[in-house]
Amino acid sequence: MNTRTIADKRTAIVDEPDEPPHTSGVLGCATSPDTMPPDLNTLQAKWNDWRWQLRNRIRQFDELHGMFPSLGGMSTDMAARKFPMAVTPYYASLIRNADASDPIFAQAVPQACELIDPPCLRDDPLEEDHDMPVPHLVHRYADRALVLATTMCSVYCRHCTRKRVAGQRETRLSPIDLVRAVDYLGSHPEIKDVIISGGDPLTLSTSALEKIVSAIRAVPSVEIIRIGTRTPVVLPMRVTADLVRMLRKYHPIYINTHFNHPRELTPEAMAACQRLADAGIPLGNQTVLLRGVNDDPRVLEELFRGLVRNRVRPYYLFQCDLVRGVEHFRTPLSKGIEIMEYLRGRLSGLAIPTFTVDTPHGGGKVPLLPNYIVSMSPTHTVLRNFEGMLVAYPEPNVQTPTSDLGGRPAVVADLASGRATHITPQTARHSRRHVGAESRSLPSVADEGT
Repeated sequence: MNTRTIADKRTAIVDEPDEPPHTSGVLGCATSPDTMPPDLNTLQAKWNDWRWQLRNRIRQFDELHGMFPSLGGMSTDMAARKFPMAVTPYYASLIRNADASDPIFAQAVPQACELIDPPCLRDDPLEEDHDMPVPHLVHRYADRALVLATTMCSVYCRHCTRKRVAGQRETRLSPIDLVRAVDYLGSHPEIKDVIISGGDPLTLSTSALEKIVSAIRAVPSVEIIRIGTRTPVVLPMRVTADLVRMLRKYHPIYINTHFNHPRELTPEAMAACQRLADAGIPLGNQTVLLRGVNDDPRVLEELFRGLVRNRVRPYYLFQCDLVRGVEHFRTPLSKGIEIMEYLRGRLSGLAIPTFTVDTPHGGGKVPLLPNYIVSMSPTHTVLRNFEGMLVAYPEPNVQTPTSDLGGRPAVVADLASGRATHITPQTARHSRRHVGAESRSLPSVADEGT
């Protein structure tokens, strides 16, 4: 079914801010101009209050089914019971079609296919719990540590890698555990970079988050603090002036967010990113490759262009982790490599993330690239560019032999030996650019500027 427009959805706000949303609420019956609530300013104020958004998250299957009658029954409910569900009214308002073809719906709404459970999927595929020397702190890489500030998110993404903790109980880092984490950081001066994650740390109040940030910043050996959050995507009204003022006191602060689809680049989301960037906070983005959501190179090209345009640097394109409930989202590794090859040459390097697999068994992140090395010899390495052009790159102190191919076309062996310098496909832009180049001459002084 087609849902109403975003504007319609937002004017159908529930009346009681302390109650969860109802079937007549954000995504309930259509509201015509003749039946609009009288005080639109009050309603807009509610909508823009991030605390109201959190209080009114869609949490129960009955609410969801009332909004989307076409949903499946028991199996979808079982998926919601197995993996917690929460959707902010704002993010739900971005849904256009109530089925898995909609990229917002697919990421936020439980589906029966989440119950598919092949043996390769695990509760903790990255084995973070094994690298947790004190509660809520993961130390895997020598110079970095991860602090899990909360188990709460405003939206529980269906592809979440921390389903074992996120939303199971909505708790936050206790004062005692914060002391333990800070003591560990202080006793390990090799840790220079601390990532605050969760759950989503920006679901905490500003004062609660500041206690964590200030305690970590007080550790002399910690140079950089990063915050991992999806609030600019699913709860952009959380990025308030008060929050930004607090964060800028603790520079250098970096924020990595999590846009997966161009539809998430709403004016509200981009305004939230702008407020952070204007405060001098560098923004990165970690996209997860999801089948049926963004496994189309043109979709990702649009996303990455939009992010860079709004001062968000595409940082990682992650292969979906081997966590339970995500088999329907997983793509072959070859799909990610194919997408990266498409992007190279079409996007500035500034807009191209690193395609990465966070390997099972705690193996850490492994970048995957298309293979641009065709052949290697002691004298030359043959490289392939994004258009298929082959180039012989000479190694240092190599005497290049005289080129004499006897009129035959060059082959890769000629490039590897240095007898030829390049092979260019006729369809390549480089080839078209050189058509007629021999007949052109540099302009004379008199010709310049004419």
